[in-house]
Amino acid sequence: MSAYSEALAHAAVYCSRTERCKTEVLSAVEKFELPVEDRAALLAHLEKEGYLDEERYARAFASDKFRFYHWGRIKIRYALSEKSVPARIIEEALSVIPEDVYMETLRKLVLDKLSHTEDADEYTLAAKVLRYACGKGYEPECVRKCLSAFYDGCSD
Repeated sequence: MSAYSEALAHAAVYCSRTERCKTEVLSAVEKFELPVEDRAALLAHLEKEGYLDEERYARAFASDKFRFYHWGRIKIRYALSEKSVPARIIEEALSVIPEDVYMETLRKLVLDKLSHTEDADEYTLAAKVLRYACGKGYEPECVRKCLSAFYDGCSD
């Protein structure tokens, strides 16, 4: 059995377990030391057979990271770009996340962080929440919007 055949079989099994991107597949078959043209042929074959689809991968990745880990768009965009997913595909994947669900998730994160963070100074508390939410990958302007809505609601 040739190295290409072994790599193809290994990659097919690897891709059938869960969604993968090209970078992950190439890392998985690195041990077979395939020439560049064989690697390109392997990826083309996997795409043709439906084992590999970067758009499907990006949508699944974005959806899972948002739903299960509550990552924001910035963090998801960065993680996908680190995996060499094209920008066009990343933006399409991010557009799958509904804006109302995105903002509601952020609102819950902000409220949860506010309720679990003790600080006498309102400014310091807001700064801590802003840093936390931005660290999760949410846009600073969205976080500020949530914080101002919270503080406006408290002054009634």
